[in-house]
Amino acid sequence: MKSESLQSSVIRDLVLLSCVGLRIVFVHGGGPEINHWLTRLNIQPNFLNGLRVTDASTMEIVSMVLVGKVNKHLVALINKAGANAVGLSGIDGRLFTARPNPNSAQLGFVGDIATVDPSVLFPLINTNHIPVIASVAADEEGQSYNINADTAAGELAAALGAEKLILLTDVAGILEDKEEIGSLVKEIDIKGVKKMVDEGKIAGGMIPKVSCCVRAIAQGVRTASIIDGRLPHSLLLEILTDQGAGTMITG
Repeated sequence: MKSESLQSSVIRDLVLLSCVGLRIVFVHGGGPEINHWLTRLNIQPNFLNGLRVTDASTMEIVSMVLVGKVNKHLVALINKAGANAVGLSGIDGRLFTARPNPNSAQLGFVGDIATVDPSVLFPLINTNHIPVIASVAADEEGQSYNINADTAAGELAAALGAEKLILLTDVAGILEDKEEIGSLVKEIDIKGVKKMVDEGKIAGGMIPKVSCCVRAIAQGVRTASIIDGRLPHSLLLEILTDQGAGTMITG
């Protein structure tokens, strides 16, 4: 999504799917934009097991970028493409209530999702609006936390009883051999995913992605897909064709 033309193409495809009757909820992060602002402020981005280490200064930047810059930009793009989008964060309507990550001593203000209350979304979805949700949340005391966007999307998909969870990312999907793009796994069940994790074939930033897919499916989402957002029209390929555009995980 760093490419403006690709970003516009994804948004147009999303709007098209909305126009033909799919009810879409769009959850986003903003990693590259956050890194850009941290670098401008001479703050070194750090990651641990695919999660951003978030001290107090970094949390301020995360909130500013996700809730302000990125969210408003995406809402404007969707509206321009002909749909009606509404920008929210996990804090709005207590959509997400956060709790500290178990590794908070190392990760700082990185949160897990304690509860999801999607009631604020139903009036929007039922009137054909597209909710666009920034992945930040607060705990019961009002402390803000950085939430992994994939994790937030998975928990929300489960709470909504969604038919499908799609993670749009910058990799081809799950690879049998991390060094070989031709080893893409087109479809795999939860048992197979866990086996690949145990064998070390899934590691790093891919772990939060597959973990949230597994959790979503375990909570009733029918399928979850990790698809290559760099591939033109990957959303349409995944939803409208048998070929797909990445890896689909099933129960």
